[in-house]
Amino acid sequence: MAAVRVLGTWSRNAGRLICVRYFQTCNNVHILKPKYVCFFGYPSFKYSHPHQLLQTSAALQGQIVQFKLSDIGEGIREVTIKEWCFVSFSFRYVKEGDTVSQFDSICEVQSDKASVTITSRYDGVIKKLYYNLDDIAYVGKPLVDIETEALKDSEEDVVETPAVSHDEHTHQEIKGQKTLATPAVRRLAMENNIKLSEVVGSGKDGRILKEDILNYLEKQTGAILPPSPKAELVPPPPTPKGKVTPMPASKPPAFTGRDRTEPIKGFHKAMVKTMSAALKIPHFGYCDEVDLTELVKLREELKPIAFARGIKLSFMPFFLKAASLGLLQFPILNASVDENCQHITYKASHNIGVAMDTEQGLIVPNVKNVQICSIFEIATELNRLQKLGSIGQLSTTDLAGGTFTLSNIGSIGGTYTKPVILPPEVAIGALGSIKALPRFNHKGEVYKAQIMNVSWSADHRIIDGATMSRFSNLWKSYLENPAFMLLDLK
Repeated sequence: MAAVRVLGTWSRNAGRLICVRYFQTCNNVHILKPKYVCFFGYPSFKYSHPHQLLQTSAALQGQIVQFKLSDIGEGIREVTIKEWCFVSFSFRYVKEGDTVSQFDSICEVQSDKASVTITSRYDGVIKKLYYNLDDIAYVGKPLVDIETEALKDSEEDVVETPAVSHDEHTHQEIKGQKTLATPAVRRLAMENNIKLSEVVGSGKDGRILKEDILNYLEKQTGAILPPSPKAELVPPPPTPKGKVTPMPASKPPAFTGRDRTEPIKGFHKAMVKTMSAALKIPHFGYCDEVDLTELVKLREELKPIAFARGIKLSFMPFFLKAASLGLLQFPILNASVDENCQHITYKASHNIGVAMDTEQGLIVPNVKNVQICSIFEIATELNRLQKLGSIGQLSTTDLAGGTFTLSNIGSIGGTYTKPVILPPEVAIGALGSIKALPRFNHKGEVYKAQIMNVSWSADHRIIDGATMSRFSNLWKSYLENPAFMLLDLK
């Protein structure tokens, strides 16, 4: 008699959670009609797709394989175990004896460049965890042992889990063609017996999105799915005049009286490497002030439109676009040099980095191809990067490939700074806070101006002061006269 596993599935119906029990043999999968359905009135739980709740294993005698940490790219050889992921709907973390399914998240790791989620390739039972939280795991070494029947007839004895970065595409070979889809989308297709080769992807480069799967289901079954919410032109709520936002009261830290020593890891470890390399670059600085009075007015006019599209419009998209237009005129600032400074590579793409202060430390994700992006597209990407950066889930792709950097130190405070170049880049700018100051117009009249100071640093081996000054003046002219950007926008 074949061993039997009991599978429980959660789904939502009219605000209630439904538990449906199925039966599955270990050798062959047999999905039977629901044995019973249980209703639980917990409307506060918000889950939009089925979650595996209960799996008990009776005499599962498969092969135990070592699940190794595969190469996650960018030369990363070690990571920190940030979190062992939740076991489906049980609200507890992965532990020995738990059953996982294909594409289930096993753990989240933190490298010195990005946060990466490790997912399972097979169905099976976890027999051993090799690391505790905050332990250092090494590429090529086992993370967990999994007992699975998937390799029972195979000669393989080692299984390596694919490392999947957040928002990173995964590929599936179908009939000689690659299909782009995330693990969540692939799992949704698998649960509904949908072949990805039959679905037309609406995402970038033909990527299959969740909406594509739902639309395909609607056409096949005739089910009426809830429409996607559309943004309405609603202006942001007005801020009451004279209202002062109270400062949050923070509890003072407790004084222990003892020294504490801990290893440098994560993004701080990346900063050690980057700043040590930057010390080899001869920097020179250049500072100026920019009158943003007209840009402040323009942004106030555009903010309600961006808000209606679900996007927060800051000044940074304008700064990035103006920098990109300037880099077209001065491509040497968007270049890199080799280690011995014998060759210059002029970068075709303007991947402009934005320094962000997070709980994990300083990170510098970059907006890709700013030269072909609109102001709104830049704002949309900045919103995405800031959201992921605040929760420590930026992918390696978001952090790699930068060609030029702007650091908005003014969002915290300060006027001038001396930014440090991020190699292999050759220039960086730091933006101060915007202040209302008196200035004279062309008639000699005093007016209230919105002034921002900018500090530039450049690699003096290949960039001279005159080039940096001309670039800064061009960038400044675009911001002081936003209409000028229209002449060069493509």
